[in-house]
Amino acid sequence: MSKATLTIASKNYGSWSLRGWLLCKMANLDFEEQHVGTDDPSTRAELLLLSPSFLVPCLVHGELKVWDTLAIAEYLHELKPEAGLLPADQAQRAHCRAICGEMHSGFSNLRSALPMNLKAHFPGFKSWAGARADIDRVTAIWHECLAAYNGPYLFGAAPCAADAMYAPVCTRFFTYDVALDPASAKYCRTIMALPQMQEWIEAAKVEPDELEELDVEF
Repeated sequence: MSKATLTIASKNYGSWSLRGWLLCKMANLDFEEQHVGTDDPSTRAELLLLSPSFLVPCLVHGELKVWDTLAIAEYLHELKPEAGLLPADQAQRAHCRAICGEMHSGFSNLRSALPMNLKAHFPGFKSWAGARADIDRVTAIWHECLAAYNGPYLFGAAPCAADAMYAPVCTRFFTYDVALDPASAKYCRTIMALPQMQEWIEAAKVEPDELEELDVEF
């Protein structure tokens, strides 16, 4: 099968692009990046949460084209089971899929109130009540997983699909100076310290394109 290609949007603003990219990196997939600029109307709509569907990231592998992040995770798990994107234990695997699905379909208040923006930092940012409820639910999920599987990642000693799905939330918590309990703060630091995350962040910092709508001084 030919080398894979992953189409992504902005590394500074693209939370779904980050998830798909991390999944490919965690699976040790040999892939090339293809970038869609923020001047593309469809991409811009996705980044501003104005699109009804998300077509980036998109993984092309041979004749296969997969554009949904959960589908990318499932495909990579089947292609590279040794990478451990999903837990080996059946019950843990179901739990992992459940919390990945919750991130995939939920937390709309958090997304709109705290858009991903790796270049920005807003000390003392005040999260509105709807976002606070989402924040509390995210940290509750983290507490449950860290307690059940002994960390430092959500399902044990190595990062998996769940960590990829929640990684953009960690960046949001840093950007908007969200107050966290010690366990959640430690988990965020663990995710941010991943070599793959550091690679992505360094690339985001040198991106020339900006979205003024997401750079408002709150």
